[in-house]
Amino acid sequence: MKLLFVADPLESFKTYKDSTYAMMREAASRGHALMACRPEDLRWQRGERVTGFVRDIELTDDPRHWFRAAQQAPDERAQPLAEVDAVVMRKDPPFDSEYFYATHLLSQAEREGARIFNGPAALREHPEKLAILEFPQFISPTLVTRDAADIRRFHAEHGDIILKPLDGMGGMGIFRVGPDGLNLGSITETLNRGGAQTVMVQKYLPEIVAGDKRVLVIGGRPVPFALARIPQGSEIRGNLAVGGKGVAQALSARDREIAGALGPVLAGRGLLLVGLDVIGDCLTEINVTSPTCFQEIREQTGFDVAGMFVDALERAVAARA
Repeated sequence: MKLLFVADPLESFKTYKDSTYAMMREAASRGHALMACRPEDLRWQRGERVTGFVRDIELTDDPRHWFRAAQQAPDERAQPLAEVDAVVMRKDPPFDSEYFYATHLLSQAEREGARIFNGPAALREHPEKLAILEFPQFISPTLVTRDAADIRRFHAEHGDIILKPLDGMGGMGIFRVGPDGLNLGSITETLNRGGAQTVMVQKYLPEIVAGDKRVLVIGGRPVPFALARIPQGSEIRGNLAVGGKGVAQALSARDREIAGALGPVLAGRGLLLVGLDVIGDCLTEINVTSPTCFQEIREQTGFDVAGMFVDALERAVAARA
C-alpha cells in the first residue's frame, strides 16, 4: 500500500518512544510505501482535489537520522489524498482551530474517495475530555461548567476534586483541590477565565497512585496490555510527559468491560485507534487524535501493538476497496 502519515514534523520525532514511528516501521517492514506531511501542507482549490505536499521517505537503522528521502524522490511533491491507499491522521494535540480546519479538509478528501484513519468527522465529534459524557455508567462524578458557583457546589459535595481545561494535553493545567478548598477560587478563575471558558471537574480518584492506565483499542478490540502511568514523588499526574513511570500490565476485568462496551461503538464511527484512560474502575478520557504507548507496551511485554494496528489498517483499507 501507499500510506500517507499526516503528523508533526518528522525531525521532531523521539523514535525511542514515538508510536507513529512504530507504525511506520511496521508498515515499512511489510513493504508498504511511506509518505509524510504536516496538516499545514494540505491544500484544496476549486477544480482540484485535496492535495498534500508530501515527502516520500524510507527508514534507516540510524536512531538519530531515522529517515531519508526515497530514492529519486523530490524533496516535496503534490499528492492528491484520494490517490493513496490510506491516510493516517497522527497530528498531536492540541485540538485547536487549525486542527479543526484540517479535519474539514480531510472530510473533503473523503468525499473525493480518500480513506482516512481516524476518520475526520469522528475526530471532530469525540473531543478527548468530553467524549466520556456519552458513557456515564463508566465515569466518576463529573461536572462540565464555566460557572464558579457550580464548581464550589461540586467541591462541597465531593470534598476532593480535580479541575482541568478541556483543551489540555499531557497533564497540562490539571489541579487538585482537597477538602480544605485551598485556592479553589483562584484555580477556578485561572481555568475558566472569569467565566469565559468551560472546565471539567471530577471527583479525585485515590486509585491514581496505582496509575492512570492507557487502554488501547484497535479496530474495536483491546490490546491485552495497558500502560499504567504512575505519578512520581509529590506529583498527582501520571502522564509520561510530566515524569510519570510507565508500567505495562495485563488488562483487568473492568478494563475489558469498558473496552468491550466502547470499542465496537467507536470503531463503527470511524475510529480505528482509540486510547481509553482508566483510573481504578473509572473511564476518565477517550483519546482519538494520536494515542500512544505502543513502544512501551511492546518493550515490557513483547506484544506487538504496531503489528496489531497495521493488521487492522490493512483490513480496513481492504474493506473499503
